[in-house]
Amino acid sequence: MLSNIYIENVAVIEKASIDFDNSFNVLTGETGAGKSIIIDSINAIMGQRMSKELIRSGSQSSFISATFTNVSQTAKTAFEECGYEAEDDMFILQRQISLSGKNSCKINGRPAPLSVFKKVSGCLVNIYGQNEGYDFMTADSHIRYIDAIGDYEELIKDYKVKFIAYTQIRRKIIALNDNIQDRARKIDLLKYQISEIDQADLHDGEFEELEEQRSLLINSEKIRTGLMFVHALLAGDEEEGVVSILDTVNDTLSDISQTYTPLGEVTNRIQSAYEELKDCQYEISDFLDEIDMDPDELAEIEERYELIKSLSRKYGNTIKEILEYCEKARQELDTLLEFDMNKEKLMEQFQTAKQELVEAAKRLTEKRTVTAEQFSKSVMEEMRYLDMPNVVMVPQVTKCEYSENGCDRVELLISANPGEEPKPLTKIASGGELSRIMLAVKTIIAEKDEIATLIFDEIDTGISGSAASKVGKKLRQLSQTHQVLCITHQAQIAALADTHLFISKSVSEGRTYTKIRQLDFEERKYELSRIIDGDSPSELSLKHAEEMLNSK
Repeated sequence: MLSNIYIENVAVIEKASIDFDNSFNVLTGETGAGKSIIIDSINAIMGQRMSKELIRSGSQSSFISATFTNVSQTAKTAFEECGYEAEDDMFILQRQISLSGKNSCKINGRPAPLSVFKKVSGCLVNIYGQNEGYDFMTADSHIRYIDAIGDYEELIKDYKVKFIAYTQIRRKIIALNDNIQDRARKIDLLKYQISEIDQADLHDGEFEELEEQRSLLINSEKIRTGLMFVHALLAGDEEEGVVSILDTVNDTLSDISQTYTPLGEVTNRIQSAYEELKDCQYEISDFLDEIDMDPDELAEIEERYELIKSLSRKYGNTIKEILEYCEKARQELDTLLEFDMNKEKLMEQFQTAKQELVEAAKRLTEKRTVTAEQFSKSVMEEMRYLDMPNVVMVPQVTKCEYSENGCDRVELLISANPGEEPKPLTKIASGGELSRIMLAVKTIIAEKDEIATLIFDEIDTGISGSAASKVGKKLRQLSQTHQVLCITHQAQIAALADTHLFISKSVSEGRTYTKIRQLDFEERKYELSRIIDGDSPSELSLKHAEEMLNSK
């Protein structure tokens, strides 16, 4: 529910903080005191367009903050889908509008696009008034009202399951039938791709092996030249090599160490070095025998290397990805090649799914038709109570294309006066009549309506005291399940409220200021009396006001 709204620098309101209780709230005051500004401010929080002309003269911006508490699960879900979570079941929506036209919006202190305000506010508040766009005015919304009171939730669920099954099979058939030439081209392409990969006979890790072999062959001449140079240094060529020289050194030291024993350790080390270098010489000789530049082998490796590179550009960066692509292509090809068999099976499934869908839709249509009749009768009964005895509501249920909601288009037609043909709401009802119609509708669907806050702006326009009293009683009844806010000029309605907020304006130093305050019992007496008698209430009107307050 809307617990509080704070308004700053909006038209004649400099600063105002208004607390609402969770039942029946009324706002009264003189014409022009600022009641419509409160509605404009709530609309701004609901994401509606707000003109910068509403920014208070002399101010650079307007600021509005609305606190909603004990929000419904539907509202929470809407917020969560937009990336915002409740804090203790509470959401604070804030909006600032500057003279430059810039909007700054926040939800629980976090920035939010204005589009999010529009989406989530529809789960929090409904406003019904002279200039408001009623959801009920749109024929497409009528089916929701009928379904809201219909005791056939299981039928709707069953239909939706069957509709999903029907849609999925239908899409498969369309996909199979969609351009036979394309299917044939796709088969040829898949066969070519599979054949190309299969003929390559790839194995995982092969590309890395090829890269190593390719590098060795490309650099074989450089490697061989270097090894021959090192082998010549070790083994010697025209001159003695390192190994031969070290052998001579070793023999010389061995002779000396027999007479000069301290050289024994050095001699042993030289001997070890000689043996190690001699082994290295033999190994390098073996490497020289192995290193051989074979142009044919390099050509084969280059060809294989380029083949894999070409396949990787088409089917995947690695051999593993190429093989995975081939497997998927094989599965897709199997599906396409089994077209006729698949189509026959799908057509059988389609006919079964379609028949089940038609039967489920028929059951749903029957229930909706009966419920629409009952709903219309209930609305007419409520309208008679609200002193609109001539209102006739006629449900029009027509068939449309199958959708997730069925194959029904439901429109509730209205005749407000005797002798007139029932017509769409937009062509019949005035603002005051629409408010009372919506009051009747909301009364009927109250138990299943999750929108917690309902605002009625001047619902009493054009009605008498008797009708106003009945409207007030209905509003009070509705406040048992919803938070109700009502701007009214009728004492009969104001007297029935749980909370009475008075809006007044004053002029100071050439500026207009609006104040909103909650009235106590005595203050309510004087306000009701003012509404009845004008600015100078009589003893009789004060007594009447007291009786009205005590009799609610």
